[in-house]
Amino acid sequence: MAALLARYPSLPYVLPFATFMAFLGLRPYLPFSPLVRGVVWLVVVALVIVAVARPVLDLRLRHPLGTIGVGIGVFLIWIAPDQLIPGYRDLVIFQNGITGRVESTMAVENRNDGLLVALRFARASLLVPIVEELFWRGWLPRWLDRMEDFRAVPLGTFTRYSFLATAALFAVEHGPFWDVGLVAGVVYNWWMIRTRSLGDLIWCHAVTNACLGAWVLAAGQWQYW
Repeated sequence: MAALLARYPSLPYVLPFATFMAFLGLRPYLPFSPLVRGVVWLVVVALVIVAVARPVLDLRLRHPLGTIGVGIGVFLIWIAPDQLIPGYRDLVIFQNGITGRVESTMAVENRNDGLLVALRFARASLLVPIVEELFWRGWLPRWLDRMEDFRAVPLGTFTRYSFLATAALFAVEHGPFWDVGLVAGVVYNWWMIRTRSLGDLIWCHAVTNACLGAWVLAAGQWQYW
């Protein structure tokens, strides 16, 4: 494994994200029950993180108050437009043939299944922050700025190009929520510059997603899931 990682230094940052996205895309075609599918998804991605990403994974929280505050702030940014402006998300710039539709990926009949909900919450709050921050803040901006040897670029270093490209692509990933995704990408990039800590970004993202999950369950706003 060490030889493989030495030959392909991008692998620890990219493979967990690619594995997660592959499950996301293939989910409707997997011949398993929702429970089995959820467990397999969680376990496989976790194993990839442990086996491949562990050498570059940093979970240390160096700026707890700021990180928690930024995470909560991004959560509030995420839900604010829809709560303050009725019908906001129905505009054609958000829901169309390119960005997709606002709809929950969790079937109505599964929303009262405590185990399925717990798996979804764990995936969103634990796995997503790790795989996304490894990719979006740990690897992509550094690779964009120095493809021949991204490791020579310190964590938290952005050029204007890599800052804007990373934020824009992060927005695209979030489909009909691209507007708040763009703002979130800018804020996360800024916090990465301030902290230069992958661990803080993972925890920041985890706080955002945990707050969003709690909001989904408390307010029945399943469109965010």
